[in-house]
Amino acid sequence: MNRILSLGGWLVFALTACAQTERTTKKIPPMEDSTVKNNPTLPATEIATLANGCFWCTEAVFTSLEGVIQVTSGYTGGKTKNPTYKEVCSGETGHAECLQIIYDPTKISFAELLEVFWETHDPTTLNRQGNDVGTQYRSGIFYHSEEQREKATQYKADLYKSGAFDRPIVTEITPFAIFYPAENYHQQYYEMNGDSNPYCQLVIRPKLEKFRKVFKEKLKKD
Repeated sequence: MNRILSLGGWLVFALTACAQTERTTKKIPPMEDSTVKNNPTLPATEIATLANGCFWCTEAVFTSLEGVIQVTSGYTGGKTKNPTYKEVCSGETGHAECLQIIYDPTKISFAELLEVFWETHDPTTLNRQGNDVGTQYRSGIFYHSEEQREKATQYKADLYKSGAFDRPIVTEITPFAIFYPAENYHQQYYEMNGDSNPYCQLVIRPKLEKFRKVFKEKLKKD
């Protein structure tokens, strides 16, 4: 990997962490692979499910990529059915905040998604990203196929051998089971709140600007 961003630059977080608030809003039904694969209105697509910290930040990053069709914030990897944001934030459900990414593999590959994944968070901090602490903020790849598992495992091993990080990578690589979309107000959070929410202005915006500079050739065209 020829360009690992300075972790210090990525991880200068504001004093305010991802807000732990709960609102009464309609929940989106849980999503499984068949929901997308059997949809005739979409082109041939694949799915990636990635967890790398607060989904308010990570959704804004992956939505910007050419070839990414849809990004949904939600929860996976836990034991509680249909969890709420408040329940996930308690750390008792076992779920991680994550993204379910629908993408066109003819325009962006799973390996490219992994490159963005590892370069835009710190995969060496267990159950933590900056000021966001808890198992819900853990680093994880929830693979949908044996091919995804092999690519993720090999990429992780290559990063370790390269010395890209000065500490062990703790990213879990786990088979995907089920994805629960988060409440409606979490979806497109930065797009809807970027000019009004201090967390968006102090944390997400600087991170997104750095991402866009490094990955400018992979961004959607205006």
